[in-house]
Order: sequence, then C-alpha cells, then structure tokens
Amino acid sequence: MSDHDLLGATPGDTSAGAGRRGLTALVRELADGSADLVRQEVRLIRLEIGSLLASVARGSVGVATGSVFLLLGGLAFLAGIIFLIGEQWIVGRVWLAALIVFVVASAVALIVGSRGARLLSPSQLVPSQTAASLKEDKEWLKRQLTSDATSR
Repeated sequence: MSDHDLLGATPGDTSAGAGRRGLTALVRELADGSADLVRQEVRLIRLEIGSLLASVARGSVGVATGSVFLLLGGLAFLAGIIFLIGEQWIVGRVWLAALIVFVVASAVALIVGSRGARLLSPSQLVPSQTAASLKEDKEWLKRQLTSDATSR
C-alpha cells in the first residue's frame, strides 16, 4: 500500500499540495501583513513623537517666559524695597509702583509658568495613540492566529 492509498489520494489529485500552498500563502500573507503593520506603527510613532516634541518646545517656552517674568517681578520687588528704605522719610510713594509691578509680573509668571509646566507633565508625554494601536494589533493578531488554527 502506498502513501497515496493511505491518504486516499489518487495520482492526479492535488488536494494535499493545494493545502500546502494554501498554508504557505497564508503564512506569506500573514508575514506581509505583519511587515506592513510594523511600517505603519513606525510611521505613527514618528508622527506622535514629532507632536510630543512640539508640545515639549511650547511647554519649555512657557516655562522660560514665566521664569523671565518671575525674575522681572523679583527685580521690581527689590527695587520697591530699595525705594521704600531709601525714601522712608520722604512723602513720595515710589515703592508702591514697584510693588504693583511685582504683583502683576508675579501673576503673569504664575499663569504662564503653570501652563508650561502642565504641558511638560509626564502624562502629556506618553504616545497614547501608538500604545492603543499596538494593543489593537496584538488582539487582531491573536484573533487571526486562533481563527486560523480552529479553521483547519
């Protein structure tokens, strides 16, 4: 008894070869799809990292601007103290103007600095779209592998 007789195949029957070619084609299709998926994920992460870097740049400018205004406010406060001490026996109120400048500059520094610091927070720097996409791809691949395994 030959192998063909055991398999129930006749010499002209190519169903066993067709099954192999189908599996080979399936594996090739899976490999090609996986390669395309990896390329798309790389493109997505590049775009997302570019967006994150732009956000970091904006946040850095905000923090730097807030710091400059805080420095200017500190200098104005010191100037007010100097005028207060220097003119304590004089009726003029130059120190009050310096104090007002200090309060305004400090308020601007607080607003701009906190906005910039919020842009630099770690939760803003996570590539969330890529992570979600990778999770979806993982689930899709699991479904593909389990459905192909059960369909045989």
